[in-house]
Amino acid sequence: MKFLKQLLAVSVLLFSAQVLAAAQLGKDYKELSPSQPVHSGEKIEVLEFFFYECPHCYHLHGPLSAWEKKMPKDVELQFIPVIFRDSLEPMARTYYALEALGQNKRLHNDLFEAWHVYNTDLSDESKVLDFVAQRGVDRAKFSAAFNSFSMSSKVARSNQMVRDYGIRGTPTLVVDGKYAVTGLTPEDTIRVLNELIVKARKERSKR
Repeated sequence: MKFLKQLLAVSVLLFSAQVLAAAQLGKDYKELSPSQPVHSGEKIEVLEFFFYECPHCYHLHGPLSAWEKKMPKDVELQFIPVIFRDSLEPMARTYYALEALGQNKRLHNDLFEAWHVYNTDLSDESKVLDFVAQRGVDRAKFSAAFNSFSMSSKVARSNQMVRDYGIRGTPTLVVDGKYAVTGLTPEDTIRVLNELIVKARKERSKR
């Protein structure tokens, strides 16, 4: 009996060690080469490259939203809508238009649920316009932002960032312009994200 208890204790320790194993370069994350500039000042920058139609982005959305509410004060989270094909541009414009109106955080979850829970077609401006207007967004102001001259610059910047960061799939998280996390379960993504933030914090302290 004593031997069995000892064996069980060893098994628990081994299992715990595996669960708590540090994130591995090449397996859990990759290092960007070259690293990219950050625009978060003294805060550690976390970028999520995503698009609303992406089912994997939707699965990460809940855990990432919960994480965002408790994220360290020295971290800044930003979202970059990707445009892998022309059909994704209306929703990228939607994100940026809502951002310009200060409504993106309020409707971020609604847009994910529209696609993945309610199967709502938001494939063009008129459908999006009806959707956001039903949620209290001024139609004229949204349409103006959606079609503004600055919108072209934002779309172009998004496309350039996808190329510069070597984004091949979504969701992809990039920590402080150096480390990219993609292809993991939502739970592992958050675990590795936390570890890379600690890593980035230590690197910043040495500068």
